[in-house]
Amino acid sequence: MKFNCATGLLAEACQNVQRAISGKTTIPALEGIYLKADAAGVLFLTGYDLEVGIQTQIEARVKEPGAVVLNAKVLCEILRKLPGDTIEIECDSRCLARISSGESRFRINGMSAEEYPELPSITGGVPLPVPLGTLREMIRQTIFAVAVNPDTKPIHTGVKFEVSAGELRLAAIDGFRLAVRREPIAYDGDALSFVVPPKALGEILKMSGAEDADVAVAVGRRHIVFDIGSYHMVSRLLDGEFMNYRAAIPAAFKTEAAADTRALIGAIERISLIITEKIKSPIRCGVLPDEGRLEFTCATGVGTARDSVGADIAGEGFEVGFNNRFLLDALRACDTDQVRISFNGAVQPVVILPPEGDAFLFMVLPVRLKND
Repeated sequence: MKFNCATGLLAEACQNVQRAISGKTTIPALEGIYLKADAAGVLFLTGYDLEVGIQTQIEARVKEPGAVVLNAKVLCEILRKLPGDTIEIECDSRCLARISSGESRFRINGMSAEEYPELPSITGGVPLPVPLGTLREMIRQTIFAVAVNPDTKPIHTGVKFEVSAGELRLAAIDGFRLAVRREPIAYDGDALSFVVPPKALGEILKMSGAEDADVAVAVGRRHIVFDIGSYHMVSRLLDGEFMNYRAAIPAAFKTEAAADTRALIGAIERISLIITEKIKSPIRCGVLPDEGRLEFTCATGVGTARDSVGADIAGEGFEVGFNNRFLLDALRACDTDQVRISFNGAVQPVVILPPEGDAFLFMVLPVRLKND
């Protein structure tokens, strides 16, 4: 194999596919990037950890077609430091790679391309036309609520996709909070439901591409494929029975409050200054309809804090406790200037919604206060 191409282009492609490579593997080939030079003048690059695979292609002047696997960390570090604008890579039959750029010369040991596992392919998948910007926003507004506790069901470590005629819905739940995001899409096929691991979704947030361009999504029985620009990503799907989260959402509420999102975030961030990993204490939220405000207080070994936010409140007043981080995560995921906060007393979940409709829904379980 022998080819040359732009150094910057190859470096960027390698950095992107490297993100799919795990540092903990018993298969040496999976520590590398698979490079395949095609006679048509295309260089294919692949990174894969048996869960998520990322493949891309760049233009190259291919003198001798072929394929090799090169250590990802070593290759990316070399590419990052090379002085020249162009790079030439040549591999012999022993998989010894000679890399040259400007005055720099490297020889690194590679591995046979035959040792690299093939990326899963999907035949007869169902395409879902979703703009990249929309999909990214939906992921951002749900991925924070996936379970990270190793004792939870593996199925709840991912985000559930529910596809029905004209709608895409994403949901994540970790036992203490729920995040749901829905969006209309141009789809009229059969209803689908599947759960995608967070690593694959995190990579979508990092990939470059036009925000208004459709992401080509193909769903199979065990894998899902995302085509974003020049990048092709495949991920396994999670198996198991996802919790019936819809049954957990209250149908009616005793108290509703409308408040400014930024003001709420600011107040809770200030209160959180006296809460640390070692000194944890719930934030107390006083719902005060007569005074038209939500009052936040907290007391820890560091000291005490009090802050409040004006709100339009309808219903009865009470005090409820929250984990500050859970509440902040939900509010930061809101993309509206104002939010509706719905309560059913001191020990029932609180639900956060946009001012109109239910494009997003965040539910947070309260913390039982000592005086309860």
